[in-house]
Amino acid sequence: MRAADPFPLVAALEALERWQQEPSGATQAVVARSLEGILSVVGANGAVLEVTAPPLPRLEVGVGSLSVIPPESERGALDRFTLATHHGHEVPLGRLFLDAPEGAVAPVVRTIEIAVDAAWSRAEVRDQAERLGALEQATRAVAAELDIDRVLRVIVERVRELVGARFAALGIADGRGRIERFISSGVSPEQRAGIGSVPHGMGLLGRIIREGRALRVDDIRSDPTAYGFPARHPLMTSFLGAPVWVKGRSVGNLYLTDKNGGDPFSDDDEHLVEMFAVHAGIAIENARLHDQVQRLAVVEERERIGKDLHDGIIQAIYAVGLSLEDVPELVEDAAGRVEAVARVDRAIDALNLVIADIRSYILRLRPSVGGKEDPVEQLVRLGEEVGMNAVIDLEVDLDSGADLFRALPPDRTSDLLFIVREALSNVARHSGATRMALVLAQEDDDLVLCVEDNGRGFDPSLQTGPDRLGRHQGLTNMRDRAVGLGGTFGIERPDGAGTRIIVRVPASPSAALGSVPPPGPETTNRD
Repeated sequence: MRAADPFPLVAALEALERWQQEPSGATQAVVARSLEGILSVVGANGAVLEVTAPPLPRLEVGVGSLSVIPPESERGALDRFTLATHHGHEVPLGRLFLDAPEGAVAPVVRTIEIAVDAAWSRAEVRDQAERLGALEQATRAVAAELDIDRVLRVIVERVRELVGARFAALGIADGRGRIERFISSGVSPEQRAGIGSVPHGMGLLGRIIREGRALRVDDIRSDPTAYGFPARHPLMTSFLGAPVWVKGRSVGNLYLTDKNGGDPFSDDDEHLVEMFAVHAGIAIENARLHDQVQRLAVVEERERIGKDLHDGIIQAIYAVGLSLEDVPELVEDAAGRVEAVARVDRAIDALNLVIADIRSYILRLRPSVGGKEDPVEQLVRLGEEVGMNAVIDLEVDLDSGADLFRALPPDRTSDLLFIVREALSNVARHSGATRMALVLAQEDDDLVLCVEDNGRGFDPSLQTGPDRLGRHQGLTNMRDRAVGLGGTFGIERPDGAGTRIIVRVPASPSAALGSVPPPGPETTNRD
């Protein structure tokens, strides 16, 4: 049989295909048998095949006289060949070591290289198809959202899944190139709170902002432009960043670190993120336009309500006031008292009509679905009110726990809203903070609520315990409500400054029936 006989080649290709679909000891044995078939045709003694070209799984298999694979230092006497593909551009596929007579070397090398090349090409086509399918799903998910906060959150989650990264973030920079908003994925609420403020746009992040192009680094720590990490920042190694553009202007930057499996990010990963960034930019712009339209509609509705109130209810109240102006004079004589009583009676009737009109306005202004305000929107409104009244910069991140929070029964959401209101009120009244964060997240089946500020913090000299906590009624009420929900309530002083309140409650109402845990390290000088 000649070396060009197709059957050993077909067997090797099928074996490598099985290895690509299910890398295991069993499929590696199938690859070994197919290599033995090739060697037997040309009379070769043994071979070691190494495949190191993703998306094919890594493979090292020895057959014949080399079934026990010799270490690298003992392969000097063997014939060594680099396998590569030659479709458009050369891609290294792996290495082949042979123990074979001179006349058998070329046929064996060519046959095995053809088999590996064909298996790699099939795997590459399949991988590209899966990537494009994932890209389509990701872009559809992003395009389906119109709320700007949800759009940003979905973009970060989807791009992390798309390239298989451990961490992902979307940074929004101001006109000076400093990051003013930072949405992350892969970091827990506690980790995020421990990191502190958003990045300033230095180092690698700043390079993408300044240069406006994609950037890929295999090891962040060895890059000369790296700025370093805060003390509690998770360790990160590889990095991939890409700008998000819309109509020639930057609307954000995507950052990814640590590809799953430990491999560095590839050219394909970079191209995929760049393609996704185009769709992400369009989605962000659409969400912003939708938000502007919604705000305009709110302004117009306020103006309409104000006009209606002025032309109707306010005028009616003004008329009642005019009708009562002469009553003090009328009650001075008997004849006038009858008229005074009549005017008062008419005024009461008129005011009752005004009250009915006000009630009608209130009913019309209530949300039509469910007859109550969305609890997540209530959280946002609480934070905005405190931020505006106390002039404190507010960062809100509620998306990852929003669905679970909405699914809670009304009495449980009411307790959590009370805790947030009290915590935010403490920040405004006592902390002297310039920044605060409100984070809502889901961890397994628990809902985690975190309120943090950069204010003066608590007094470390105070001792823990019910007697100390009892001096601060607001803190006592918050803790009692958290425990009543079957959860925990804790207060920390991150990095020696500020205050962090963390409430963790189970999503299941039945979990709230447990016993009350002893008080933890929840000491503070706040009320």
